[in-house]
Formats: sequence, C-alpha cells, structure tokens
Amino acid sequence: MPAENDVDRELVLEQEYVTALYGRLDALREQAASGCGSEDPEAAARWNAELARLEAVEDGLCFGRLEMHDGSRRYIGRVGLFRDEADEPLLLDWRAPAAQPFYTATMAEAHGVRRRRRITTRRRTVTALDDELLDPDAAGTGTLVGEAALLAALTADRTGRMGDIVTTLQEEQDRIVRDGYAGVLVVQGGPGTGKTAVALHRLAYLMYTRPRLRTRGVLVIGPSDVFLDYIGQVLPGLGEHAVATATIARLRPDVEVSRVDPAEVAEVKGRAEAADRIVAAVWGRAGASGEAVEAEFEQQAVRLEPAEWRAAVEFASGKGLPYHPARWVFQQRMAELLAQRLADRMENVVFTESGEALDGGSADGRLSAADLRALAAAGVVVGPDQDDGPRRLLDEADLADLRKALLADAAVCRVLDELWPALTAEGVVAEVFGELGGVQLADAATSGTRARNDEVPGEPDGGWSAADIPLLDEASAVIGESVGTFGHVVVDEAQELSAMAWRMVMRRCPAKSMTVVGDLAQTSDPAGATSWEQVLTPHVADRWRLAELTVNYRTPREIMAAASELFAAQHPGLQPPRSVRAAGESPWRQEGTLADVGAIAAEHRSGQLAIIAPACHLAALREGCAATVLTPGEAKGLEFDSVLIVDPGRILDAPLGRNDLYVAMTRATRRLGILHLGPVPAELARIREK
Repeated sequence: MPAENDVDRELVLEQEYVTALYGRLDALREQAASGCGSEDPEAAARWNAELARLEAVEDGLCFGRLEMHDGSRRYIGRVGLFRDEADEPLLLDWRAPAAQPFYTATMAEAHGVRRRRRITTRRRTVTALDDELLDPDAAGTGTLVGEAALLAALTADRTGRMGDIVTTLQEEQDRIVRDGYAGVLVVQGGPGTGKTAVALHRLAYLMYTRPRLRTRGVLVIGPSDVFLDYIGQVLPGLGEHAVATATIARLRPDVEVSRVDPAEVAEVKGRAEAADRIVAAVWGRAGASGEAVEAEFEQQAVRLEPAEWRAAVEFASGKGLPYHPARWVFQQRMAELLAQRLADRMENVVFTESGEALDGGSADGRLSAADLRALAAAGVVVGPDQDDGPRRLLDEADLADLRKALLADAAVCRVLDELWPALTAEGVVAEVFGELGGVQLADAATSGTRARNDEVPGEPDGGWSAADIPLLDEASAVIGESVGTFGHVVVDEAQELSAMAWRMVMRRCPAKSMTVVGDLAQTSDPAGATSWEQVLTPHVADRWRLAELTVNYRTPREIMAAASELFAAQHPGLQPPRSVRAAGESPWRQEGTLADVGAIAAEHRSGQLAIIAPACHLAALREGCAATVLTPGEAKGLEFDSVLIVDPGRILDAPLGRNDLYVAMTRATRRLGILHLGPVPAELARIREK
C-alpha cells in the first residue's frame, strides 16, 4: 500500500478515474436505450441485449489496476470500455489477454507487472485500495494472489446468492477459466475449490473469445432450481446474459415430475442398457404383423402379401432415419405399391363406348388384334406405327394424384398404421418400464390421435419421476422428435448424472463442446458416476480432458479435518483439497431430538444458517423454522455461514450415505454443528461433544 499520508491522495486519483469510467458507461447506456426503440425488431433486440449487459456491470465495474515495469497502466474491469470510438482502452475486459497478469503475476513470475492494485468500490465510490508490489528479488513462491482480498471475500457473510470471483481468481483457477480446449473439459474439484464459479467464468471467457456462441446458444445444467437461482447473478455480472439454464428435468418442460422413484428403481432406469430396450421396443413395432393385408380404396380391395409390404418396411428401415421419418418413407413406398397395383388393374380393363370390356391385350402390354378391332369400333384407330410398345392410360401426374388420394384415405391409413403404427415417447416408456412401477398408460405405446393432431396423452398413473425424464427423451429421439441444441454446455454436479442422463445432455450439444464440473467423492445418486472415463468415452472417445482444482477456499481446516474420516473411508488413497484458512471454531456434536433444533437455531447470531437433514424430517423441521432446510442432495453446490446437520445416522443409511454426509459437512464456511438422534455414528465419534 502507499504510505499512510498518501492513501487519501491515491483514493482521490482512483475515484476520478472510476468516475470517468462510469461516465463512459452511462453514455453507452444512453446510446443503447435509444437503439431499443428501433423499428427493426432484430436491431431493437440487439440493443435491448446490449443495454441489459451494460446495466449488469454497474456493481464493481472497475476492480483492478496493473502498473507495468515500462510505466504503463492497465485498468481491469467487468467489461471493456474505450475512449469514444477510438481503440484506446479505458478499461480492459478481465477476459482480455492483456488482463491475464492481474490473476497470474507473482513475485516469481511477474509477467512485466511492477504493482498490482485491487480497487474496492461500493456503488460508484472507491472505498479501499490494496496494493501488491511484485519484486522479482523477493523470496517465496506459491502464495495466494491477492490474499487479503481473497480472504476478505471468503470470510464475508453469505448473501444467499453466489458471487462471482472475477476479482479474486487464483492462478490455478484462471488457468482453467482460460482453457480453450474445444472438446469436453472436466473440472474435478473437492468442496470449496470454486469449481462452479470457475466453470461459469470459463463460459463467460469462451463467449468473449468465441462470439458465435452467443448465436449458437449456451446452456448451464444444474442439480436443482434452488442451485440455478443461487448462481443466477454470476454470468450477468460478468457481462453475459444470453445463457439458458435448466435442470435435467427442465430439459423436458413438457413433462411434470411428480413422483420419486426408489433408489433401486432409479438406478435401473439410469443404466445405459435402457436405451437398447427403448430402441428394441420402438423398432419392434414396425412390421410386427406376419399376415397378408387387404386395403380397400374406392370400393376396390387390394391385397398385399407379407413379402410385398415387408420389402417396404426393409426399404424404409434401411434409410438410417428415426422411427417416424422412416414411417413416412414406408407410407410413401406403400402408396407407390398400391397405386401401381390399382393402375395396373385399370390398365388391364378398358371399356368401349358400348360397355364392352377388353382383357388388356397380350402379356407384354401390347394390344391384341381383338383389342384393336374393339377400339376401332369405338372410333379409336391405332395404326401399326403406333403399336410399338405398352400403352398406359395413366401418366405420372395421374399416378401422383392417386398416391396422394391413397395416403388421405382413412381406410388405407388404418391398414398402414397397423403395419407401422405411430408412437409416443410416453407410451413407449410406459410399455418398457411400466413393470418397475408408476409408469402406466392406457394406450400403451401407440397414440394415433397424437400423430394426427398433436394431442399429448395424459401423464401415467402416479406421475413421472426424475429418472423417467432421460427415458422419455431417449424415446423421443428414437421416434424422431427434435430437441433444441447449443454451442456449449456446462454441466454442474455432473457426477450425479446417470448414463441415460448423459445421453440426453449429449444430444443437446452436437459439437460436444462442454465444461463438466463435479467431484466423484460427492456422488450420491446410485446411478451416478464413479469414473469420468466411464461416462464420457462412449460419447466423445478421447475428446475430453481432466483439469483439477486442489485448493479449498471455502471450508475451514477444522471442518475438513472432521470430515477426513468420511473421505478416507469412501475414497482410500485420494487426497481431499487443501484448505487455505482456519475459522477458529471447531465443529461440535450433541445427542438430542428434533425438538432441540429450534433452540439450537435460535443461538445462531450472524450469517446464513442451513439445516441439512434426511427427507423424512423436512416437513417437521420446516414448520416454524426460519432457517433454510435442505436434504444433502438439495444442498449440493451451495454454501452457508453455518450448517446444522440433523440425524446423520439416517443420512448414512442411504446407498451412498457417506458421500451424502461428506457433502453436508462441507457446506459451511464458518461453523458446523451435528445433532444425532441416537448414538453417535462411528464416523463422527472424534468430533468434540458440546
């Protein structure tokens, strides 16, 4: 920092500069606001998006300054600002290459930086400055960059929303943020390593370096609506608004989840083999009959033998199309066959004006002598030079009209539907997985009404579960229903996705450009991941890469030490992330009942308190309790100042209960308490008793 008597002068100088930056920002906002009234809808939409982007960076517009050894200065902020229309930068976007030393410069590698200054503002007022003099001759390496600012952010009270870490990115994090790998980048990190924030900052960086992503679309998939609300302010604060968010279930907004599957049922539904069962069920309906069929059209019956219509089935199936597009090819092929059969019949019976029927002539289609005499009697004279081959009464236009008429005929369509029925995803899933319970539809896999008028059949008895959503999506894909796609997808808490959920996600990103975020030590879904290679290789082969975060910024050392036995028991040989700070408060435990929760919660004095408990206790705990009450699964990705875990024994009873309890214990940034409703579980016995 400058000498104490110089601080005020430095604050004044920085305030003048920051004020000028806000003046430029205001001018750009006025320009965008005027453009919003454009009569061109596309132009108006662009200006509206620009105005939203500029308004979102109001808080903390400028947060840093680099003083280079050559005497130049670079101000760092949330967006880039330039002096009028010139190229001279007033403020560097944090994603610009020239801004990178703000995050990576150290005493060991200064990257030309003499001094790094962090500028703290409140609204538009500069309130504090924090300087680091990067002397290349100074001793020591591996220290945290901007330690004072970082620790201030870590120890501040939680607000209920995730804040961005653009002002405090560490070198390990910045390296991943700026990783331009075009395939799937897996960000593996333990609790508190900032992996979610890193993934969101990487998305903002990619949108800055690959502007086409804004038009191709980007998607963030999170574990819950609570989580998506929690992170909702991060990307706008980084200057990016054009981002869609969803949970796995919300990727199918047409389906309402109203039921919870038992763990063993969800695990079966999540297996990759479920896709094979769906494919077999769908394609098994095409040409399932083995009988000859008869279609009636305008009082004429046309019989088709199995070999004839099966050839049409094989022709359509061999096109490599989904079920319904292939079904249309089949119908077209059948219409050609039926039209030709009817045309031949019409050609083979010619009536004279007197009503005399001719038999169609010779076998090769030529008119016989008897035919020629009959036609001559009818006034039609055919000379020898005209009888040079088969004659057709119907031309190609007539045949096309006949094919259309056949496909529009209800009786013909009924026959075609019997051979190759229309299907719905809902019906297919109900038919294949109904024996697992909950999914039953009266119309099984078929729904002719939906194929005709897009009516959606009612939900099954008992409703759909979250595990059904990827199955429905798979069936929709096999049938041929299209989905929205994106240029880049971020998947958070990715270790929870089943094999079927991964298939669903991959369909949303044809380019397979993804940022996958997770921690295998926190997997709690029995259908979830135990290996990144196992879940990714089937989809992207070797187009994925692992990046690891090893430093825990959130969880104090005292809490990580208490959770170490859980981690070691579930993941022997692995090392948990290293905590950078101590909170000065040790975790505690006590035996009691649910009735004690209110009194314990009342002792909480500052910051946010979360109560984490098994689902069976939620209703009782939420009644009359002001604190946030969550299951371990709902708490994934979130953080709180204080956490009270209720009934850890029942949490441990879950299929992956140790992972669940590990998640619950590592949500706190300051204080952790545990209320066990019976004897203390062995995994927690070393925690001090209150």
